[in-house]
Amino acid sequence: MNDSEFKTLLELASNNNLTQRELSKRVGLSLGGINYVLKALIKKGYVKAQRFKDSDNKISYLYVLTPKWMYDKARLIQQFFHTKMEEYNRLQQELETLKKIMEENK
Repeated sequence: MNDSEFKTLLELASNNNLTQRELSKRVGLSLGGINYVLKALIKKGYVKAQRFKDSDNKISYLYVLTPKWMYDKARLIQQFFHTKMEEYNRLQQELETLKKIMEENK
């Protein structure tokens, strides 16, 4: 699972009444990007799109988290955390190396 998918799931977990436009702003993706992510999450079985009509009689979708997401949530959060910690440790090492280079060049 990539960052965009994970962030989208977390946003939907906090508020599933978000439009694609609102999700795109919150996650930091283009509208097309969030559409792609939602389709991937639907294909993985974590999100279900339900049609409804809003007050302006335009057809919209409500994005609902599925029981599969609830079942896999703890494992996915743990995997995501582990991945981010590895990235953090690599970045920390890289910064230490750059710091040493800068100090040598003073």
